[in-house]
Amino acid sequence: MWPLTAERTVTLIQSKQNVDAVASRPANDNQTPDPTDFSVVDLVSSSDDDVVAIVRRTERLALAVIIVMAIFLLFAPVVFIALMYGI
Repeated sequence: MWPLTAERTVTLIQSKQNVDAVASRPANDNQTPDPTDFSVVDLVSSSDDDVVAIVRRTERLALAVIIVMAIFLLFAPVVFIALMYGI
C-alpha cells in the first residue's frame, strides 16, 4: 500500500488590486442597482397643473370618505337597535 499524502498547491495572486479602488467600492458590490428600476414618484408629473389636479381629486375623495363615515356613525346605532329589538 502506498501512503496517503496531501499535496498543497500555493498559487501567486494573479493581479493585485489597488487598495484605493477596493476601498471606494460599496459594501454590497455584488448587488449593483439596475438603471432600469423606477419608482412610483417617476410617474407623477412635475407640472404644477397636474399636481393641482391630483391634489383637488384627493381632497374630493377625502371629503366623500368623511361624509360617508359621518352618515355611518349616525345611522349605525339606529340600525343596531332596530335589529336588537326586531323592529
